[in-house]
Amino acid sequence: MSSSIMKIGAFAIRTVKEIVRDPLSYIFALGFPVVMLIIMTIVNESIPAEAGMDIFRLPNLAAGVVIFGFTFVMLFTTILVSKDRCSAFFDRMQASPVTGAQFLAGYVLPVIVLGVVQCVITYGAAMVIALVTGAELDIAGLALSIVLLIPVLVMFTALGVLFGCVFSEKAAPGVSSVLITVATILGGVWMDIKTVGGVLYDIASLLPFMPAVELARGAAAGTGEFQLKYLWITVIYAAGAVMLAAAVFGRNMRKK
Repeated sequence: MSSSIMKIGAFAIRTVKEIVRDPLSYIFALGFPVVMLIIMTIVNESIPAEAGMDIFRLPNLAAGVVIFGFTFVMLFTTILVSKDRCSAFFDRMQASPVTGAQFLAGYVLPVIVLGVVQCVITYGAAMVIALVTGAELDIAGLALSIVLLIPVLVMFTALGVLFGCVFSEKAAPGVSSVLITVATILGGVWMDIKTVGGVLYDIASLLPFMPAVELARGAAAGTGEFQLKYLWITVIYAAGAVMLAAAVFGRNMRKK
């Protein structure tokens, strides 16, 4: 067990070095959600109260922006894995005494930590905005939201690994970018998907993005009204994404 942990740790350190080597990627992943939080807060200030636009209230907005940020964690993972796969790195991986599962853990664990840091920074920025604007935030609700969103973060990380294994270094980021758009629209990050209704809402109900956003918003609001079914949906999708990513990653290792 200790030997396995040491091997995972060694490769995780290498992944961290790759993250540090490309600062624009993680600065973008950490900073862009905060920028969007500020911009949409300004937009919300210009919306009349009579409009009843609750989606941009700070607790709802911050929770939606966290999910938006997770999609960039997926993009970052996609770029990292596809870059390694299309280089000679996977060949060197086979020659090492480390298993595919250990390599996979070495990829995803640092990225998951990055996602948690991103979540904390976003909610921290939301608390600063709340102090400036006088909005109300429930700190315990924000903390609960971070915990409940771990499966969502794992799901997006696994999707990043999957896309990095399936698509080329040039195509993989584009595919991830498409999913970012789909996730934000069908998740209801920037619009009330429930109000839209119809076929779009029916499709969104079958995918994990809207449940993830609703789960985050319900917990962040501090009302305890988040639905347990949303948590189960995200856990099931996360488990499926992990198993699929692990299978494809293992197949790529054997091909090499």
